[in-house]
Amino acid sequence: MPTPEFVLELRRHVGHAPLPIVGVTAVILDSDQVLMGRRSDTGAWAPISGIVDPGEEPAATARREALEEAGVEIRVERLVSVHQVPRITHVNGDQVDYLDIAFRCTWVSGAPWPADGELTELRWLPLEQALAAASAGKRRAIELAVAGPAEAFFEA
Repeated sequence: MPTPEFVLELRRHVGHAPLPIVGVTAVILDSDQVLMGRRSDTGAWAPISGIVDPGEEPAATARREALEEAGVEIRVERLVSVHQVPRITHVNGDQVDYLDIAFRCTWVSGAPWPADGELTELRWLPLEQALAAASAGKRRAIELAVAGPAEAFFEA
């Protein structure tokens, strides 16, 4: 589902005004490869991501989004970073301030496929290719995820 129902309901009240939304990025690893998907809205390559539903734990969101978007089961290993994304204005005029919570995840099972239409294709990319394909914010999440058991990164 591209836009959760609770966001659509909020939009009925606030129109295009900025909304603070909590999202997750699941950096899914298998050996030295990163699962990357081509977004259907922008064509950009990115790790699996999605919006946290009301009352949902962020790690549960990462697992749900991996299954919904890519058809894969994952294990969420650790928090990687918490990052306020600069305001985004979507093509319809909706403004969003995403707080992104990124996790290092490990692939458990399932063959990746664009399960819900949010992604047009999925690929396991070697680390260097994944870093080159990702936006700056997602590149940082990938770098931190593969850095090993470090402390989570928080913007100062």
